[in-house]
Amino acid sequence: MSERLESLLRRYGEVQKLIEDPQLVRDQHKYRDTMKEYSHLNAVAGAAKEMETLAEQLEGARAMVQDEKDPGMKELAREELKELETRLKDADDRLKFLLIPRDPLDEKNIIMEIRAGTGGDEAALFASDLYRMYSRFAETRGWKFEIMSSNETELGGFKEIVFSISGSNVYENLRYESGVHRVQRVPATEASGRIHTSAVTVAVLPEADETEIDIKPDDLRIDVMRAGGPGGQCVNTTDSAVRIIHLPTGVTVHCQDEKSQIKNKAKAMRILRARIYELEETRAANERAEARKSQIGSGDRSERIRTYNFPQNRLTDHRVNLTLYKLDLVMQGDVAELFETLKLSAREELLRTTSSGAVS
Repeated sequence: MSERLESLLRRYGEVQKLIEDPQLVRDQHKYRDTMKEYSHLNAVAGAAKEMETLAEQLEGARAMVQDEKDPGMKELAREELKELETRLKDADDRLKFLLIPRDPLDEKNIIMEIRAGTGGDEAALFASDLYRMYSRFAETRGWKFEIMSSNETELGGFKEIVFSISGSNVYENLRYESGVHRVQRVPATEASGRIHTSAVTVAVLPEADETEIDIKPDDLRIDVMRAGGPGGQCVNTTDSAVRIIHLPTGVTVHCQDEKSQIKNKAKAMRILRARIYELEETRAANERAEARKSQIGSGDRSERIRTYNFPQNRLTDHRVNLTLYKLDLVMQGDVAELFETLKLSAREELLRTTSSGAVS
């Protein structure tokens, strides 16, 4: 860790000189990246300075405890020593977290896919509930979201809904939502009051830029057709729906929400790029050491990650053994505590593997 700290502090000095160069502003892309790097390095330098200051104060308090003759002053010195030891440990933990290499995907926007699984209409209704939960959380963060594709049921649920979320560090906050979400509740369609168990699958895809994924036109099969689903203008009257098949991987995307074929094609291409990007990232992750995998889960969509028990107002995340008795608030978008726990668990696991030398 000390070698990495020294390296980052050297880089901090270099970046400080870079941002003083008036020419940097002329390249907005480079300027943005440099300022992001500076912000992180400035936090590292601040934490390192805090550690140094607290260590000096700690030495002074220890000397006072040892040398002070007055019993009252000695007791005050002991109390100060305990407080400084606690503050030093907290500062050390913060610095260690800052020294962990950041995942470059964390800053990416995402495309999220929610699909009803077992449970029929009830699963579709819960898919709609999850969409509202994520969209309301996005609103609290000032993020933008846009429905890319959807397949709505007559009862107002979704067999499938695909939407994008863009903003600051979206993937960092939502990356651990991939997996199977299980719901236990009395469906609105259940007359006898029995509790049913249904499941919904969520996939979180980091959105790829056009420059990051090279999709050749010859590798695509594009079909246009009339939109289906509930009635409305332009449904089943124009060939606005678009289906794109990526022949090398077999990935298929279908979009029909827009009245314009051009807009549907553009959305379908965004989803396609994200899915192919995820395939490549998953392949690369599988080639890395097992030690790099977080204990909170691999992001496998078949992994059951969470249970929503409505009769008990209880949410349980099985990966981190977290139980919250405020499911009503969670479904309204109050999920910050949940997401912070998941991020903290992942960072702690990465810190352990880094400290043991498993991660370079």
